[in-house]
Amino acid sequence: MRKILLFNILLSIGLAQFNPYDLNNYTVQRDSVSIPLPAKAMFKSLLIPGWGQFHNKDNWWKAIIFAGVETLGIISAVNFENKAERIRRDFEAFGDKHWTLERWYKNTQKIFPDSWYNTIIGTHKLGLKINGNYYFSDKLTDLIKSYTWTEITVIRDRNFYENIGKYDQFVGGWDDVYDDPFDSEGSWYTIKKGNVESIILTEQKNHYRSLRHDSNILKHYSKYSVSAVMFNHLASALEAAYTANKKDKNLPKFGLNYDPLSKWGVGGVQITYAW
Repeated sequence: MRKILLFNILLSIGLAQFNPYDLNNYTVQRDSVSIPLPAKAMFKSLLIPGWGQFHNKDNWWKAIIFAGVETLGIISAVNFENKAERIRRDFEAFGDKHWTLERWYKNTQKIFPDSWYNTIIGTHKLGLKINGNYYFSDKLTDLIKSYTWTEITVIRDRNFYENIGKYDQFVGGWDDVYDDPFDSEGSWYTIKKGNVESIILTEQKNHYRSLRHDSNILKHYSKYSVSAVMFNHLASALEAAYTANKKDKNLPKFGLNYDPLSKWGVGGVQITYAW
């Protein structure tokens, strides 16, 4: 009996200011819901690395490191991408100047005298445009019977710039395959590529391939820099959440749910754990 009496006294003191007839006491204040400290720090660092560490009032060097990695990563990604694009424009301009469709068709017959027709058809194709109509280079032998070279335009897209530097099939289009129209030997040469494969090159084609290779490498570096930036966001967020969680000492919190319809005024026990 004494325990029940003591409980009622404590409950009366705790609820002395509660008016059971005020509807506001039963309204959820959604705009006042607080976000746990670790979650705040985590989301801030997800947006801007280092912000969560600053929010935690952590050691200044942590925020500097995450912010520095972010800045360095973004600057590196932009620089690598700009350099790659500059070299891309250079090798495309070089290809436009030193490779032509007509030369490819004629020189292929000299380089591969026994298999030139199948070489033209090949396993890779270039896009062609004639009077608004589109074709592929495997039909070139038939197309030149009906159209002149001035009417046939090769489509210089990404596929074109890859093919003329990558495959032996298109080596005849480079302007240094033969030194002059009467040259029967040619200045093209073959080098080993790996243990079983070889590739046919000219000096112009080799230079073109080097430029294209440099551009592709820089694009990969740009992608790596972007990946580092994304990882930095995640690392900063996790570190900020972990540190805030330690500082906040998130122990379980207990409370009583008030129920005015209950005999004792208690509707249950509430246990809250936030991180």
